[in-house]
Amino acid sequence: MSRFHKAFLPFLPCVAILLSGCFGEPGGTIAPSGGSSLGGGVHLGIDVLEASGFAALKGKRVGLITNQTSVNRRGQKTRLVLKQAPQVNLVALYVPEHGLDGTEKAAVHISNRRDPLTGLTAYSLYGPTRKPTPAMLAGIDILLFDLQDIGSRSYTYISTMVRAMEACGENGKEFMVLDRPNPIGGLRVQGPGLEQRWISFVGQIPVPYVHGMTAGELAQMSNARGWNARRCQLTVIPMKGWSRAMMWEDTHLRWVPTSPNIPGSRSPLYYAATGILGSLDGCDIGIGTNAPFEYVGGPGVNAVEFTKALNSLNLTGVRFSPYQSSRKAGFAGSRIQIDPRSPVDIVGLNVIFIDALNRRISKDLFARTSSSTKDIFYKCYGSTGLETGLRGGKSPQAIIGSWQNYLAGFQKSRQSYLIYR
Repeated sequence: MSRFHKAFLPFLPCVAILLSGCFGEPGGTIAPSGGSSLGGGVHLGIDVLEASGFAALKGKRVGLITNQTSVNRRGQKTRLVLKQAPQVNLVALYVPEHGLDGTEKAAVHISNRRDPLTGLTAYSLYGPTRKPTPAMLAGIDILLFDLQDIGSRSYTYISTMVRAMEACGENGKEFMVLDRPNPIGGLRVQGPGLEQRWISFVGQIPVPYVHGMTAGELAQMSNARGWNARRCQLTVIPMKGWSRAMMWEDTHLRWVPTSPNIPGSRSPLYYAATGILGSLDGCDIGIGTNAPFEYVGGPGVNAVEFTKALNSLNLTGVRFSPYQSSRKAGFAGSRIQIDPRSPVDIVGLNVIFIDALNRRISKDLFARTSSSTKDIFYKCYGSTGLETGLRGGKSPQAIIGSWQNYLAGFQKSRQSYLIYR
């Protein structure tokens, strides 16, 4: 038995332990989740690690991938929890898109900086390099990942994780995921796959657009499947008390905005519904309002007629109301309201909205979009299939239906890597 697992012995009676070799399925080691010593409710990976006395970090120089979302269930910043723990030697920080404080706009490069709270260097993983360099990793033994993801493939925090895993594999460093909830739950698996040609930082691993997995589960799957080109020595510190049917509000945890346009706990749901659409020119999805991603509109659209047409589709758990944009002259459309427990294919809403707008505007969205921006759209969607399908006369329902065999196969293949029921 390893020193790591001996250190967790006090928790063993209360938890089922799943173990495997680091380089085989399920792709890493799953640590005990803390048992009754933590009490009721949802406890995050950082809470479980803290309850263990940080045993897994003993004698190691620690790096942390972190930002404003990296907090424990009490709202304390993970980097301060680690820095103030006498048994932890935290020596470096690493920062994803949107920066250490989460205030930078999307796609804006960030620079290395000194963190005033810890005095440590915070290395940028969203600038000239998006993968830790050997020099960045030289002073650590283990790299921790503690970011709140939002459950959609194009959101870049999982891309940051996978590239960091690869760097750790290449440089002989351990990698540990402090797990967190998927805010749109663990049961919703929807949207298109990702073709090899379109793998990028807005789609680093070939999973459905909405995958229904946590960061820890995705790390296991990526490590086992070789999606990170060099496998790493991976440990996942799981949550206690989280289950797949939970939405964020069921966790009773405080939501910390993950980036400027994901302000609320339901924002991830709307991001999945309009984020792909929003990568095209000539549409309005509410960016710049207090409800980003909750609108769908275009130039010259009759808001009342458009809203009536969308409501006539009778999409389960989805309703629309008319709006006139106060930010974009001549733009109008519908405000979206989604029941978070609706079974509707939320990624499919992008397809429905693109088709509906193209039927009502003088020049369709694909024609309005530059070739460089269209490449971003293909990377987000995962292929050119949506454009070719709609232009070839396929209905939105046919395009959404074309995903289903792939999704059924993914549901089966992910089973080996799921930590929670």
